[in-house]
Formats: sequence, C-alpha cells, structure tokens
Amino acid sequence: MNSQIAILSLTAASIAFMHTIFGPDHYLPFVVLSKARKWSNLKTIWITILCGIGHVGSSILIGFIGIAAGIALSKLQYFESLRGNIAGWLFIGFGLAYAVWGLRRALKNKTHTHAHFHLNGKKHVHEHTHFVEHAHIHTGENDETNEKVDYKSLTPWILFIIFVLGPCEPLIPLVMFPALEHSTLGVITVSAVFGIVTIATMTTIVILMTTGISFVKLEKLEKYTHALAGSAIFLSGMAIQFLGL
Repeated sequence: MNSQIAILSLTAASIAFMHTIFGPDHYLPFVVLSKARKWSNLKTIWITILCGIGHVGSSILIGFIGIAAGIALSKLQYFESLRGNIAGWLFIGFGLAYAVWGLRRALKNKTHTHAHFHLNGKKHVHEHTHFVEHAHIHTGENDETNEKVDYKSLTPWILFIIFVLGPCEPLIPLVMFPALEHSTLGVITVSAVFGIVTIATMTTIVILMTTGISFVKLEKLEKYTHALAGSAIFLSGMAIQFLGL
C-alpha cells in the first residue's frame, strides 16, 4: 500500500466514524426496537450488522457501477441524494406507523377479568390482557391444547430494506473517486475501510446504548415502549430529512 492510499484509508476511516456518530438513523432504530421487541443482544447485533452491510454495500455497488460505466460524479451524487430522500421518508413513515400501532396496542392492552366455570360447577376469576399469553390449568379436566402460530416479525426486514435504500453520502465523492486517481485496488481498499469502520461504529454504539437502556425501568410506561420506539424512529427520520443528519 503506497502512502497516498494509506492516507486515503485513514481519511475514509475518519469520515466513516464521524458520518455514523452524527447520523442517529445508524443506531437509534436498533436500540429502541431492541428494547420494545425484547430482542436478545445477539439478535440486535446481527440485525445491526446486516443492515450496516446493506447500507454500505449498496453505495459501494453503485459507486463501482458508476466508475465502470464512466458516469459523471455529479450524476452519481444526484442519484445518491434521491435515494437518501426516499430513505428519509421511509424512516418517517415507518416510525409514524409503528408509533400509531404501538399506541393503539397500549390503549387496548388493559387488564380485565374473566369468569370461568368448571364442569363441577365451581367458578374462578382471573385477570389478563389480550397481548400476553395466559394459560388455564384445570386439574382433572381434559382441556385441548391450542397451538399458537408464531409468525416472524417483519420489522428487521423492513429496517434492512430501508438501510439498503439509504446511501452513505460521503462514500462515493470523498472516498471512492479520490482513490480512483491512484488505482482500482486503492478504490477497493478505501471502500473496505469505510465499510468496516461504519459497521463497527454502528455495532459498538448499539451495544453501548442497549446495555445502558437495559437498566432503565419504565414501569408504568412499559406498555408504551412500542409507541416510544416508533416516535424515536420518526424523529430520527425527521432529523435526516430536514436537518441533514
């Protein structure tokens, strides 16, 4: 590696780090959804990494296609800007929809009582909500077991699609095209550095924040975690769209 590529690699690492730190959309959605949906640490980390790969990989692919096809930098920047605009609105829409769904869920999730009569005429009353599984154990009676179908959540896939559509704005103009003046290998090197640092920074922040937020006891606000998560994603999208973060 020559000195120019080494300097560009260091620059790429710095840009990737700062770009991620100042972009709440790179980590906030994973933190709040992990809390709301009670993801394990391992699941949260893997979802973050996969979305990071989609996020960086899409811009790298577009950059290489543009370089191979001889597309002007200005046109590539316009296309990336268009993608960023779409991703911003998707974050806003997803966050708003998730917040509304979470609020409706919280308002419906009220504790109430049900009376049950046994075959022997005895009666018992219990409290429950319709969003928490509960079982009735009636000794001596032949109750049928109803299996509940466990559908996988679409939330991680929605996040992945949004991150694939969301560009790394500084990657092509500030990292890939300057490296192109030296060699194709240089472009590959600095792109890899940018991607690794971006994903590593995303993952580190998510781990630190999820660890910290795990000690926060919401108590009465616990049932509003989905609504709060959606609101956080919505505000993150607003920050992207209108503040340029």
